[in-house]
Amino acid sequence: MRYVLDTSALLAHHRQEFGWERVQALFEAEEAELMLASVSLTEFGRRLHELGFDEAAVEETLSAYQLLFAEVVQVDAAVARAAFVVGCRTPHRLPLADALIAAAAQAREAVLVHRDEHMRQIPAEMVQQQDLAAGPATISEG
Repeated sequence: MRYVLDTSALLAHHRQEFGWERVQALFEAEEAELMLASVSLTEFGRRLHELGFDEAAVEETLSAYQLLFAEVVQVDAAVARAAFVVGCRTPHRLPLADALIAAAAQAREAVLVHRDEHMRQIPAEMVQQQDLAAGPATISEG
């Protein structure tokens, strides 16, 4: 199965916060094809910097995590346009980075793994989701 990890899932894993064990299980699962939206590299790096990591430590952490993914999904024209549609169809404001990450998951027909209130607002028919904050693994089918 394919998965796109949202930045919130990376942060949960890195900081060993609620849901991190489920992310670790995905990293260890041979049948899991893990992907990351390119925008998550920036978002994750910025958050680490806000948490007190210096630039060199952020770069080292980003490089280590990037090795765990089969693909970094680029934001091309198709993903950008899909993000527009996801944003329009989400009933509450969806930050641009979240819309791009969700569109990357949609483009790869992957389950979006997150711990983000904004992502929960995306209609289930648009993208499959695994919400780390929901407790045991559940996937909303799209």
